[in-house]
Amino acid sequence: TVNCLDQHVKKSPNRVALIWERDEPGTAVHVTYRELQDLTCRLANTLKKYGIQKGDRVAIYMSVSPLSVAAMLACARIGAVHTVVFAGFSAESLAGRIMDSGCKAVITYNQGVRGGRTIELKATVDEAVKNCPSIKHVFVAQRTDNKVQMGDRDIPLEEEMTKADSVCTPESMDSEDMLFMLYTSGSTGKPKGIVHTQAGYLLYAALTHKYVFDYQQGDVFGCVADIGWITGHSYVVYGPLCNGATSVLFESTPVYPDPGRYWEVVQRLKINQFYGAPTAIRLLLNYGEEWVKKYDRSSLKVLGSVGEPINKEAWQWFYQVVGEGRCTLVDTWWQTETGGICIAPRPSEKKAEIVPAMAMRPFFGIVPVLMDENGEVIEGNDVSGALCIAQPWPGMARTIHGDHQRFIDAYFKAYPGYYFTGDGAYRSQKGYYQITGRMDDVINISGHRLGTAEIEDAMADHPEVPETAVVGYPHKIKGEGAFAFIVLKEQTTHVDLIKEELKTIVASKIAKYAVPDHILVVKRLPKTRSGKIMRRLLRKVVTEQSSNMGDVTTLDDPSVVKEILDAYQRYKEKSSS
Repeated sequence: TVNCLDQHVKKSPNRVALIWERDEPGTAVHVTYRELQDLTCRLANTLKKYGIQKGDRVAIYMSVSPLSVAAMLACARIGAVHTVVFAGFSAESLAGRIMDSGCKAVITYNQGVRGGRTIELKATVDEAVKNCPSIKHVFVAQRTDNKVQMGDRDIPLEEEMTKADSVCTPESMDSEDMLFMLYTSGSTGKPKGIVHTQAGYLLYAALTHKYVFDYQQGDVFGCVADIGWITGHSYVVYGPLCNGATSVLFESTPVYPDPGRYWEVVQRLKINQFYGAPTAIRLLLNYGEEWVKKYDRSSLKVLGSVGEPINKEAWQWFYQVVGEGRCTLVDTWWQTETGGICIAPRPSEKKAEIVPAMAMRPFFGIVPVLMDENGEVIEGNDVSGALCIAQPWPGMARTIHGDHQRFIDAYFKAYPGYYFTGDGAYRSQKGYYQITGRMDDVINISGHRLGTAEIEDAMADHPEVPETAVVGYPHKIKGEGAFAFIVLKEQTTHVDLIKEELKTIVASKIAKYAVPDHILVVKRLPKTRSGKIMRRLLRKVVTEQSSNMGDVTTLDDPSVVKEILDAYQRYKEKSSS
């Protein structure tokens, strides 16, 4: 926090650190570096008063706001480890993360506000901490005027902060001490707590923020990600604040109160760099250009895309319509595990070419390699393979909390001596990189990574559903959607009711965005003789490449393929009618 706050408070205390674009349109709140330091120190002293010490874990379950940023920085200031949980996750997801990380406290709001709707945050926390004996205190801030149930361990946060001292001496930390944990999906069911440390992470976030976006002092940096994701950690909070930037906090949605929201905000706040997700661009593209052209976007210099590969149509629309063909558009590739951007068109030589929908150039110190099936490095250009990174970089994750073996297995075992990203990539004739998508059972819904195993585990809890398999399929807006194949018990009736129950289960066990768009009942799933489900075949069915099924001889009973294809055709005809 000294790098993010104190150094700037000394030099320019009245510089604006945060502009909070609240859900209610047109009600932006400006917070200076001095005010943010005051908030952070009072919050830090409050945490200390209630026994939070260096090394303790604290869960943050809050919507985007100056207070949630102060909560992250307050943890950092006293040497506590924050784990931010996206405020759209269910009570069960929250509880799982609290238990895995052993949090001592939760910081939350009474309610959240998004897209004009109220979200019950405190109620969700109450539900979650029932099963979490490690939680000693729940700090509750007020986002709305509504009263919520307060129990023995609940502490009204702002009330305590007004009593707290506004000076808090920062804890002295080692460069490799833990700064935060952030949970992300893997190809197995249980989310993994990715660990980032102090010095390397902050350095990498700050440098990538400065050079990829060409951030200049005085620019207004608008990253519209939520703090619950790594993008919010690196490019809403740590990167911009370390660079003394003015960072926008966007609490709303791209279509509230109408599909012009982003561009109205760009005009009103005079945003210079706009960093968002392809899924939002694809959504807005459907509403037409008039919502964009209604607003003055002349302040924009750089546009950025994050979270999933951007398709050419969305890239062109973003570049031509939003950026009027005059803004640099950086398609950035990175992961929760990398801490910051690894491949992007900039930095580069001045005016160097940018190929649409391509991440292109590795950042300083990033050495990408492509590997073949035999684990050999693929030389030359115009080639595709598994994307690996050949040497360490400051921002890389250090471990998975409580399971270093899983960390090694997931990232370093497939290609010994290299970090395996889980993505496939193409290296063009000119040597530029294009990400082609995941190589494992992980899908990307609206830029959010989700292991299909996590959805399957949730649905397997239904007593009538002995078997499930979930695959991703291309979705016009979300990039990918989830398509579930389920086997029901023999005597089961009420199929439609069960489908609805399954959707409810997934929403309550994970989050609403994880709910499958399609659920297809089949008699059985395609399995190998050893009992492994061949999801590859199911992917071919839903992407309608059934003429090219590949080798099905390893199937226990190859006739299952026709059975599933017939069921899929019937499902499609029924849906379209």
